[in-house]
Amino acid sequence: MKKVFKKYQQYQISLLPESLEELISSTHLVRVVNETMERMDLQPLIDSYKGGGTSSYHPKMMMKILVYAYTEKIYSSRRIAKALRENVNFMWLSAKSRPDFRTINNFRSSRLKGLIDTVFSSTLEILIIQS
Repeated sequence: MKKVFKKYQQYQISLLPESLEELISSTHLVRVVNETMERMDLQPLIDSYKGGGTSSYHPKMMMKILVYAYTEKIYSSRRIAKALRENVNFMWLSAKSRPDFRTINNFRSSRLKGLIDTVFSSTLEILIIQS
């Protein structure tokens, strides 16, 4: 019998990049986290930025990746940064932004200090209301 394999061309150049949107099912947890964070009022967090200087990653995106990382039991800033480079769900959620581990750690320890309990309790309230 003739052996038949599915086409495999590892280094095939793609003219159009694949949409990350198509790779994630409509019921995946990452979409729930995204929708939940979109409903949250993050104005107090946004107001903590002074402005001027170099641009910052958007706090909404940073919150989304942290909340999703925690739901996936990823707590290390280095592991979150690695997931942003390697995991399709994290890439989609961050719109392919790649903050490094220092940026993630700084956001978590400086920007969220005093707000983290409020953010997570608000997230739980939204999720309870949705279900």
